[in-house]
Formats: sequence, C-alpha cells, structure tokens
Amino acid sequence: MHRFTPRPAPLALALSLAFACGALWAQASSPLAPDAAPINITLPAQPLGEALNAWARQTGAQLAVQQSLVAGKTAPAVTGPLTARQALDRLLAGSGLSATVDGAAVSIRPAAPNGTPPGADAALPEVKVTAKALGPASALGYLSKNSSTGALGDKKLLDTPFSVATVDSDDIAERGAKSIGQIFAKDAAVSTPTNSFATDWWGTQIRGLPVRNTYIDDIPMLLYWGGDFPTEITESVTALKGLTGFMYGFGEPGGALSYQLKRPKADNETLVQLGYRNPGLATVHLDTSRRLTEDTGLRANVATEQGTAYNAAKIDRTVASLALDQSLSRSVQWHNTLVYEDSRNQAEPIQLYLEAYDHVGSGGQLPTVTYDYDQLNVDNAYYRTKTLLASTGIDWAIDDQWTLKTQLGFSRKDHRSNKAFADLLNREGDYRGAMYNFAGQLDNVFSQAVLQGTVQAAGLKHDLVAGAGMQASRDRWASEFYWSNDFNGNLYREQTYRSTRTPDFALLPVSSDTRQTSVFASDTLHFNDRWQAIAGLRFTRYRIKDLDGDPAVDSAYNITNTSPTLALIHKPNAHTSLYGSYVEGLEPGARVSPPYANAGELLKATVSKQYEIGAKHEHEGVDYAAALFRVERANQIDALRGGERFLTQDGRLTYQGLELSGAYPLGKALSVGLSAVYLDATIDKVSIDNAALQGNAPSFAPRWQVAASVQYLVPAVRGLKLHGTARYAGASYTTDANTLQIPARTVFNAGFAYDFSVRGQALTLLGNVYNLFNKKYWAGGGWSAGNLGEARNVSLSLQTRF
Repeated sequence: MHRFTPRPAPLALALSLAFACGALWAQASSPLAPDAAPINITLPAQPLGEALNAWARQTGAQLAVQQSLVAGKTAPAVTGPLTARQALDRLLAGSGLSATVDGAAVSIRPAAPNGTPPGADAALPEVKVTAKALGPASALGYLSKNSSTGALGDKKLLDTPFSVATVDSDDIAERGAKSIGQIFAKDAAVSTPTNSFATDWWGTQIRGLPVRNTYIDDIPMLLYWGGDFPTEITESVTALKGLTGFMYGFGEPGGALSYQLKRPKADNETLVQLGYRNPGLATVHLDTSRRLTEDTGLRANVATEQGTAYNAAKIDRTVASLALDQSLSRSVQWHNTLVYEDSRNQAEPIQLYLEAYDHVGSGGQLPTVTYDYDQLNVDNAYYRTKTLLASTGIDWAIDDQWTLKTQLGFSRKDHRSNKAFADLLNREGDYRGAMYNFAGQLDNVFSQAVLQGTVQAAGLKHDLVAGAGMQASRDRWASEFYWSNDFNGNLYREQTYRSTRTPDFALLPVSSDTRQTSVFASDTLHFNDRWQAIAGLRFTRYRIKDLDGDPAVDSAYNITNTSPTLALIHKPNAHTSLYGSYVEGLEPGARVSPPYANAGELLKATVSKQYEIGAKHEHEGVDYAAALFRVERANQIDALRGGERFLTQDGRLTYQGLELSGAYPLGKALSVGLSAVYLDATIDKVSIDNAALQGNAPSFAPRWQVAASVQYLVPAVRGLKLHGTARYAGASYTTDANTLQIPARTVFNAGFAYDFSVRGQALTLLGNVYNLFNKKYWAGGGWSAGNLGEARNVSLSLQTRF
C-alpha cells in the first residue's frame, strides 16, 4: 500500500489564513480587565436565567438570583476570552438588571432608574447571596430553547408535541464528532451503521426506521449516499423523531435531520483550530465573524482535512461557507448563505452486503471481525462529491404580534463513484466484489413563505402559522452504470485488485424532474396557562414529469394529498409538558425502474400514521423526556416470481415502543445522562406470496438501544472537563426474512476538554478516544448492508478564539 500525500494547496491556504489572523491578533489591543485573568467564555443566545447559570458554571462564581427577575428575558450570545465581569455585563446589557459583586458571590437585582445617583438604591428589595452548586450542562438542555419547527413555526422545544433531539456546535466540536452516529452518540434513538471517514451509503435510522429526509437551513438535500454534511460550518443538528408529512411534505417516514448553519455573531470573533487524528489525518479550521457595519454581519468558515484515517481511507476534503446578515431596517432582516465542499474518499474499506451470505452453512454466525482495513480495500477506488448550497431570505417583524419569513434556496450534490462493493459469502470471510461506476447531479430548488402571529378570539389565544412552499428536484445521470464482478477476495487476505477501467462520467440531459407545491396552516390554541391544543393541515401536490422520451408511454405521475396533525398539551408547570399527538406522513409513489421485471409499473403513494404520547421536563439540569409511540407504514418487498425479481408494495410495517431520556446533576461537578429505546417492530398484513414474512421483525430494528453519558468537572484542575459515553445496540436481523442477525454490541467513547491560557491568550485542548476498548463488532443497515466496526482511534485538537 502506498502512503497518501496530502494536497498542499488547501492545507497551505488554511494555515496561512490561520497564522495571518494570529499575527493580526498579536498586534491588537487586549480586551482583558486589569484585575482579572480572562477565561474562554462560550454562551449561546438563550433565556437569561439559563445564561446566568451557564456563566456561573464556566466562571466558578456563586450566583443568587430571583427567578421572577429573569423570567421572560433573553440573553445575547457571549463568547471569547473575557473576564467573568465582562461576560456578566454583556449578559445583563439591556435587561434592566444589574449585578452586585462581593468577592466570589454575585447577586442580581433591578438596575437603578436613569438619573438615580450612585448608591441611591436602598429601596430596592434585598437579595440574599448564597452559594449554589452548579454542574456541567445537561444533555437535554436544548428543551428550553426556541427552534424553527417547520409548519408549526418557532416554538420552544419543550412545548412541541413530538420527540426531538438537538446537538449544538460546541458539543460537536468538544467530542470531535464527524458522523451522525458520533453527533448523536448520547441519544439512543438516533443511529447509523456507517463509521466516520467512510461514505455514508444508507444513512441514519431513528427509532429503527431509515431516515431519508435531510434539510440544510430548511433546504432539502439528499445525503444518505454520498457522505455526511460538514460539521465545521454547522451551528446545530436536530433530529425530528417521527413522521414529517405535515412539517415538510412528501418524504419517507422515520423522521428528519435538520442542519442549521453558522451565522454572524453580535461581536467580532475568530476561531482557529488545528487537529490531528491517527495515524495521519490533519485538520485546519478557521471560523471568523465580523461586524462590517452596525447593521451588517459576515461570518466565514474554511476548513480542510488531509491525510490517512484510522480505516486506511485517504481523505482529501475542503469546505468553505459565507453567511451575510443585514438589517435593512429595524424590522427587516436579510440573510444570505453560500456553502461549497469538495470531498474525495479514496481506498476506504469495501462496502459489504449480506444478502448472499450462506447463513445455513455458517450456522447463522458472521465471520470474526478484523480491523486490518488496509487488507479490505481497493487502493485506487474512490468516491467523490461536490456540494453547493446557496440561499437568501427576508425576516420581517411586521409588529409585536406578527412575523413573515421568506426563503429561496438552491442545493446541488455531484457524485462520482469508482467505489468498491462486495457480497460477503460465508463464515470463512470469502466475498464476491464489484466496482460501481456512475455519476449523478442532484439539484433542489426550494422556496417558502411563512406567516406567524398571535390573535385573541373567542376568549382564547391563538398562535397561528400559515405558509406556502415549492420544491423542484431535478436529477441528471451518466449513461453508464457499471457494476461487474471484477474481483474476489477474503476478509483476512490482502486485496490486490486495482481498477483499470476509465469510468464515463459524462452526464445525460435531465432524467427526473419532480415538483412539490404545498400550502399549510396550524393553530395552537391556549385554553389557559396549562392547556394547549394544536391543529394543523398541509395540502401537497406531487408531480413527476414525463421525461422518458417515449410518446407512446405516459410516465408522468401526479397526486395530491393532505396530511393533518393533531395534538393536546398539558403544562402542570412552566418547566413540564405532557402531550399526545397524531401525525400523518406521505410517501410519494413512483414508477418501478429496471432491472425489476415489473419496470414501468406504478407504485401508489402511501400514507403512514404515527401516534405518540409523551412528557418533557427541563429545569436546572434535572431534565427528562419520555414517549410511547406507534408508527404504521406500507412495506416494499422484493418478490421472486418464476425466477424474476419484482418490486411490490406488500404488507404493513409497525414500529411501536418506548423512548426514555434523562439527565441529572450529581453535585456541582458531575452530571449523568441516560437514553433508551425499546422497540417492538413487526411485519404483518402480507399477501400469500410473502406469507413467510408474517410476524417477522423488519431488518435492522433492534429491540433495545441504550446510551449513557457522563460529564465531570475536575475540581483539582480548573478548566478541565472529562466526558464519556457508552452505547449499546441490540441484535438485529439483516433482512426481513430473519435468517441472519447482526450481534449486539457495546461501544465506549471518552474525551476531555481543557481550557487554559498562555500569556493571556485563552486556549482549549480537546481530546477524544473512540471505541475506547477497541471492541470488534459488525454494524448494518439499509438493503442488507454490513460494515466492519470502527476501530479505536484518537483525535486531538487545539483551538483559540480572539
């Protein structure tokens, strides 16, 4: 095997930018207060009470504040190397509150009125200062934050009638997460069979269902084959657990992944991060936010990743993004985004499939896992993608009650495949391999307008949302889809095959043109402070154009449908929500394509249904969420008739179970979290042709998945935080026939974050060990795919902000 030499240009560019910014900083005046050492403050925009608690955790101060003083107030984002007092003053700016400091104790009280002389505050109510034990941030702290929830508008996640999980950029960076599996390592409901630094071919699963719906700032993008979205430019990732028909229109059930991109900050700030992963993968990341004028902010990100990963894959990836926000007036904001990524993954491990595996002769056992990845690859195989996204939008605060948001976006994903696949055959590790050559260009155009406001009618408060949207998807493919048994091999012997053919990547004219147009509305009725009801409806028209070039065959397809959502929410207190909801999801129909024997046959659109009852609670780090759920969807089955393969809709898949998540602080230094999903998934209502599947479990739907997490602030070493996760996935079947299982596994990760300073400059050292005990395991998901596990690997990074 030859070593991979990183391309010097992207690496040199990023390093030059990083060190140039460092030189500029060295010439700048220091913002540090003369009587206190700066520390690295990272506080996102959030409710003021939560921001103050987070400030106290990061600074070690003792805080006392009356809840009534901060109720309903929001704090701005505060980040960078600041003294504790500087950060506190920024949090309280414009809040009408002030801080009184006595040593390490801080009390919050109303600010003196304008014109009141200093010291003339004797009439203000006295606040008793007491020490308060504060621990690390809760894994469910996102429940208290506001988020865009599609057709339901902007809502506090605590008050939404469905299960959701959000991971922000700080957590992603701290754990060095690169894949969806690593991002949601603390959430048992979200999983992926794909390791980091491998092409994500079949995507994510949520509660055992495959997820094919991905949105980047609400713009749809197909990601489930072709790689993960870059984390360097991502502010947060949200997993919506359940059907998305009302929220987003036609799509596969299971849920959705929503990426929110980084936007300009309120203050100037630059982050430089240098990273390393064994055995030889280097990363450079520059993230800078600048206020160009009082009304205009710009944020730029550039990152590159070059070298050899733990799995012998040769990584060559560069990503850049720009975000421009401008206030056109006090009530109108203009947002613009541009993203580009070029990623090439060469010599990654062969993608294995288990459909042809001899489960009888192998006694239902898979081969012993090997982590000699460089024996299981074709050295000149590769998968290359180019990603482009551009969007613009206007947010208009019409008045105190009404807002209008409009958005226009475009996304493109280019694919070039010379990737190696293989059918694993037996327990001895023999496989039959093939090179897969194809090219594709997938475009999406998206536009939407959403009006949101509040009215009083019939003695009730109504939170209203109404909108309309359009999505156009156009695909172009190369004329060549090459798949041939080019090589054979064994898991335990070096693969010496090298691809010699030159793929034809020339694209044909548009081969698929799909349009969705929709209108939607929802009403959240507030009966009183404790009871709410939600009713929503989306009307969608779905259309596939006739592009087959045969005037004798009408291959066009049109359908219209409505998807409702209904929910009831009870709030026994401000920090708790109990809910029940009913949601429908829509899967578009399509004409069967070759090589199926029934090519040209129309498979009808189907409606999936979800029922859920749940509870959520978030307060001072003691947080929990629970949900009982049931999802029903139509099943697609490959049927063999007379030796020919047919694609059919046959039977029903039912996924029902219980999901539990909780976080609890054990004193001021330790916080623990636990997440678990119990799933009872079955296939039923099948035809006589597939009677053998009646009562079976769907593939890759384990009965149990559990994730535990811990965070510990080391008292003896200021600025040092340790964290770890343990993740259990139960056994699951590789096909609906239930003849072969992927065994259960438990994998541990561990890491640390250490904040320190050198000559007044705040620095953070991050370290992570993935698969701490080097557990050897199989992972699987999507069309009988099987993957060798992720061997133990280590990442280190050093970052600074100025």
